[in-house]
Amino acid sequence: MLNFERFVNVVVRNGKEETRAASESVARLETEQLALESLKKEVEDPSDLPSSWVAGIDCCEWEGVVCNNLTRHVIELQIIGDSEESRYLRINSLEWLPSLLNLENLDMDSVDLSNATQWLQVINMLPSLVDLRLVNCGLHHITPLLHHNFSSLETLDLSWNNFSSPVPKWVFNLASLVSLDLSSSNFTGPFPDGPVNLTSLTSFRASHNSFNCLLPRWLFDLSNLEYLALANSSIKGAISSKIGNITNLKSLDLSDNMLLGKLPNVIGKLWKLEYVELSDNLFDGEVSELFNGRSNFFSAETRNTSPLGFLRLKNNKLTGTLPKILGQLSMLVHFYIYNNRLEGVVTESHFSELTQLKHFVAYGNNLTLKVSENWIPPFQATYIAIGGWNIGPLFPMWLRTQKMIMQVDISDGGIQGEVPTWFWNLSSQTQSLNLSHNQFVGELPITSTPSWSVEQLYLGSNNFSGPLPLISTSVTELELSNNSFSKGLSNFLCESKDGSYNLGYLNLGENDLSEEIPDCWMNWPELKVLVLRDNNLIGGIPRSMEVLSNLQSLDLRRNRLTGPFPSSLGNCTKLLKIDLAENEFVGELPSWLGMRFPTLIVLILRSNKFDGELPQELCHLKDLQILDLANNTFIGIIPRCISNFSAMIKEKPILDDYKLYYSLEFRVLRESARVTTKGNIYQYDTILRLFTSMDMSSNNLSGDIPVSLTRLAGLRSFNISKNNLTGRIPNNIGDMKVLESIDLSENQLYGQIPQSFSSLFTLSYLNLCDNNLSGMIPLSTQLQSFDPTSFQGNKLCGLPLLVNCSSGVKVPNVEYEEDESDKDEVDRFYVSMAIGFSLSFWGVCGSLLFKRSWRHAYFRFLDRSWEMLLAKAPIC
Repeated sequence: MLNFERFVNVVVRNGKEETRAASESVARLETEQLALESLKKEVEDPSDLPSSWVAGIDCCEWEGVVCNNLTRHVIELQIIGDSEESRYLRINSLEWLPSLLNLENLDMDSVDLSNATQWLQVINMLPSLVDLRLVNCGLHHITPLLHHNFSSLETLDLSWNNFSSPVPKWVFNLASLVSLDLSSSNFTGPFPDGPVNLTSLTSFRASHNSFNCLLPRWLFDLSNLEYLALANSSIKGAISSKIGNITNLKSLDLSDNMLLGKLPNVIGKLWKLEYVELSDNLFDGEVSELFNGRSNFFSAETRNTSPLGFLRLKNNKLTGTLPKILGQLSMLVHFYIYNNRLEGVVTESHFSELTQLKHFVAYGNNLTLKVSENWIPPFQATYIAIGGWNIGPLFPMWLRTQKMIMQVDISDGGIQGEVPTWFWNLSSQTQSLNLSHNQFVGELPITSTPSWSVEQLYLGSNNFSGPLPLISTSVTELELSNNSFSKGLSNFLCESKDGSYNLGYLNLGENDLSEEIPDCWMNWPELKVLVLRDNNLIGGIPRSMEVLSNLQSLDLRRNRLTGPFPSSLGNCTKLLKIDLAENEFVGELPSWLGMRFPTLIVLILRSNKFDGELPQELCHLKDLQILDLANNTFIGIIPRCISNFSAMIKEKPILDDYKLYYSLEFRVLRESARVTTKGNIYQYDTILRLFTSMDMSSNNLSGDIPVSLTRLAGLRSFNISKNNLTGRIPNNIGDMKVLESIDLSENQLYGQIPQSFSSLFTLSYLNLCDNNLSGMIPLSTQLQSFDPTSFQGNKLCGLPLLVNCSSGVKVPNVEYEEDESDKDEVDRFYVSMAIGFSLSFWGVCGSLLFKRSWRHAYFRFLDRSWEMLLAKAPIC
């Protein structure tokens, strides 16, 4: 037993009554001690608890345990797991907890309580609880309490759990609650209807859930609310003007929802606002609505200064121009309004009082910047992004005043001429420069400057020329495509540096680069994306490329590269895309091609000199969405195992969109693929994850079309034209419901077009010409709309061809013979109808034509009928 004599001596002063009370207190203290010691038994690994938790030592001395200075009862318990280690601290039961009757604060952040199913019922037995924090505890059930014991509760934090259920109503009837956090806990369903009792609430955070409802009406009655966050929670509809009732609001986050309509100008009347985040919604109307009124965001109490420091409206549909009153927000630090539909002119007055501005991010709008050549902005920004604005033709010299700049985006600005020398050393802190899609000319500095710490450099789609520049080892993303850089790659790649390069993204496509690809890739181990397409490179793929174990995307299209399929790629097992199209590669495809790339999405080998049979191992590429082997000399049959391409089976995409991005900074480095479909070449990027295609055209493939093809229900484009295929078109081809393009032309296919073709409602391109197909073209809304050339060179009849399927035509397929019989019945019906119509027409009209008295009587009848109709018509 622990020694509590010191406590008893303090309390016992006046006789037996106080001695009895002291004894009871001692008993309770012993109970609390034993309860915390029993907690150790509920932990799967007691060594995970702090080392100070030793039995026999007063628990008030334990780490995370706080006791009352007078009574020595436990009033605070804090047990923190490790969120980085996936909740390694697990407590299986909380049955020991009710013994801590005086507990006021309970914090079990990142402790795994997934097995403590009765957690809420146990905690409800603590009458003095003020602060409850169960963040990231693996909780998956929350009970609807009929009676709660939380009359003193001020803070409730249940964020980062996985409840998968609506928020129970008792949560919204805690009158003493000041702070409520339900963020990222997979709550579903709408909020409960009122009335609620949250009169003391000042902070309500419930972002990253799936409420799928309108903003509840009672929310606008919480007059003491200061912080409101419901981002990414499937909130719908418009923001009610009653939000103006929350006059104490300081922070508002409703981003990434489905809110629409105009921005309510009452938000601007909430003059205590410091933080407004309304991005990633469907708001339309003019952005000036938010500033409608001279007093918006300003108050007489603050002497015409606004505390607003953070305003984000990005990714909406806002129109109009930026209001000049924006320039009066002297406390504004971050302003994000990119990817909207703004137009008009922005002048110096829009920035007149923005002395605190650090981030001004407004790219993706049709705005024009008109400032004087000698303009000196009142701010020292760290991030300026105005890509897509009309900035040029002169270079924006005011950038030279920005000594703290870290990121600059002036892409697509209509700027011409050479880049000033001073710009390359703009700031020692510069990390990202985006000058792409302008009209810059001249050569880049050849030698990298040691003080230049830039990490992302985007200079693509300009008119830069000369040799490639040398870069520092700190560069991670380099975009130089679509320029006129010339000579070879040797100096750029093989210039020795101290240590390896950190470059992860390299795009040198669409230039005038020549010579062989040098064999010195050992210093570039971090490369994830390598694009060298549309140059004049020759020779083979060097052996040193085998060190690029992080490579995810390789594009060497349209060069003059030779040799077999590069064996050095065998170690690049993370590849998502391989595009070797339009080169001079030769030989058979290695069997390991289908075994080494488990996540390959795009394989494009068209227009080379590959030959031999297609290896069966190709079918192991289960994630493949685009397979293009066209215009080679492959022989043999189409592998029967193509139904193993599981990514082509599902009608909905299985690819996570984030895998197609290679930059988190400007999100401009996105995976793309150039695909031949529907008789044209298309560039797929934003919808690449939705597209599936298989092209084996212009080879020497033989045999029939495998029936297993029809299992690829998610395939959108299929082309096996210009081969030596025989047999029939599979009857179940109609099961491929999302097919948009089919080209089976110039083969030796025979038989009828399957009736299931009529169920391909998404089909927009079809070519079956120059085969041995026969019989009637099936009737459907799609097939009859195609050009007759899609069916020519066969023995087909029926629309859209002008060849009738007469009753004398013999069709070997029984299924279609029955259709011909039906066709004969239809023909006889229309002939009979035409004869009947002719007899009736001339029987009536002929009598009127040759019998004058009948004709006059008929027209008098029409006149009287017309007069009666006019008499009954209403008078306006």
